[in-house]
Amino acid sequence: MADTQIVVDKVLQKDVNKVFSTAVENAELIDIDEGLLLATTTGNLNIRATHDFTRQNGEEVIRQSTRSAVQTLFNSLWQLPVEQVEGTYVVTLPEIKMWLPREKPIPKKRAVTKWQEYAKSKGILNKKKSRMVWDEAAKEYKPRWGYKRANDGTQDWLIEVPANADPMEDQFAKRQTAKKERVAKNELQRLRNIARSQKRKVPGVGLTPTEQPSKDTLSKALVVARKSTASLGKFTEKLPKEKPSKFTGKKRKFEPSIGDLKNERERQLKILDVNAKKVPTINVTKATNRALRESEEQRSRERPSRKTPKKQKGKGASAGRKGGGNKKNRVKRNK
Repeated sequence: MADTQIVVDKVLQKDVNKVFSTAVENAELIDIDEGLLLATTTGNLNIRATHDFTRQNGEEVIRQSTRSAVQTLFNSLWQLPVEQVEGTYVVTLPEIKMWLPREKPIPKKRAVTKWQEYAKSKGILNKKKSRMVWDEAAKEYKPRWGYKRANDGTQDWLIEVPANADPMEDQFAKRQTAKKERVAKNELQRLRNIARSQKRKVPGVGLTPTEQPSKDTLSKALVVARKSTASLGKFTEKLPKEKPSKFTGKKRKFEPSIGDLKNERERQLKILDVNAKKVPTINVTKATNRALRESEEQRSRERPSRKTPKKQKGKGASAGRKGGGNKKNRVKRNK
């Protein structure tokens, strides 16, 4: 029994020695940037200056320095405000201290849509719904929306006619038309949101259908119907006691070909100012460096070469040997 206790004590003592303390010595020499999760050690690791330098000893020193930097970073993170979200601890990081260059600009935040503005003003919160729901007809779970969705009313072969509806009206065609109108309205709202985020205007698409149109809506619809003919409503007959519509739209104004010279001069000067602003600016530094480089290259081409010309072989020495030589040979050739 005593031997077993001794073995257990040795194992426990060995495990205790492996546990490091959260306190770090010389923590003030470590720079911490919580925004980037960056820990930088400013102390110099002069390992080669020690007399007992070995590869194993150097790796151990680097490992200890890295461990101290990481422990200091975690100690600083736990001092920041912490909140628990869905069973997970979340730390709100502060602003970064070391600004790093980035290739592209920071993306801008998306502009809120009209529905988001309305929901924020009314305090409406988005409730997360599960995608799969139980379908009573098929007795299985199906997607809430999309292809093969649960409780799909469009697959019904029979539709009950409402009490206040026309019994001869086609309810299938009515439902299909209503769906097309909803899809078109959603698409128009999507385009409007994109235009609002990019600060542009959406072109007019006519009048959207409404359940209870107002007086102004009916007046606009009447004007649109009147101008939908080939003559743009020029020969369309007016209704009895019909008043002129106030929704006539904007008319284009054409300047006369011969008019005020002062206005014409101002208009032309304004056009010249706009075109002058579009002229690209000249980079003086770049142009100067380019001119200096070209002048230096031209000067180097015009400078005479310092290399000595090579001796021509086969003319001077060989010719002397052929024409010169011994005196006896010259005599023989003369004879």
